[in-house]
Amino acid sequence: MAYEEEEIRTSQEIFYYLLEHHELREENEMLLYKAYTEEETVRNLVKSQGEIAGSSVERYGNVIYLIPGEENNFLGFSKPQLKNALCRSAATDKDYYLSQFVILTLLVEFYDGQGSSSKSREYMRAGELMNCVSVRLKEGIVEEDGKGDTAGISFQILYETYEALKSDDRGSRMKTTKEGFIYNILMFLQRQGLIEYVVQDEMIKTTRKLDHFMDWNLLNQNNYDRVLRVLGVHKDE
Repeated sequence: MAYEEEEIRTSQEIFYYLLEHHELREENEMLLYKAYTEEETVRNLVKSQGEIAGSSVERYGNVIYLIPGEENNFLGFSKPQLKNALCRSAATDKDYYLSQFVILTLLVEFYDGQGSSSKSREYMRAGELMNCVSVRLKEGIVEEDGKGDTAGISFQILYETYEALKSDDRGSRMKTTKEGFIYNILMFLQRQGLIEYVVQDEMIKTTRKLDHFMDWNLLNQNNYDRVLRVLGVHKDE
């Protein structure tokens, strides 16, 4: 299929903008946004460039996002990079998987995958998230014991790793404390534009970016059930 030079140039402008900003909002770049949404050829060229870059380009509402694939360590984060950002120094795999469990717990607490929108609440506090992590890990241990077999790292190990973190009610930000461990995860998510964390009130709110992404993904029941299985949650809870 032959493309016009102007179509190719416009698609390259859009993709470069996405590389730089990770998202394209209608109110910020109306001409580029209209070109993507109204010109199928331009849209297909942008999506093709995204595929070559190991990413997908998706529009949720009036925002176009560049979403790196799971194995994309160039536009996304590698496991060592995430471990360094989220965990204490000299962290092991169990620390890393605990950080991922915290993020999954946060997602399930905010989104239930039901109805026209997957979002089920507007905010939660950091202390509540800490308690939820502990409860979910204990539930996972019970589920694990019932099966007598585990795939990968066990809930028991994650629970012991979490409980080994010190408690500090003075608002510690050290990754060796429960409060600091959670704080650093929340600040990382905020830097990615996924949540808003009001430190003074310990209040967590999700952003429109995360809401859009979760509506598109969690309303796919297969994806939602997969998250629940990781957390050891039964559908009828």
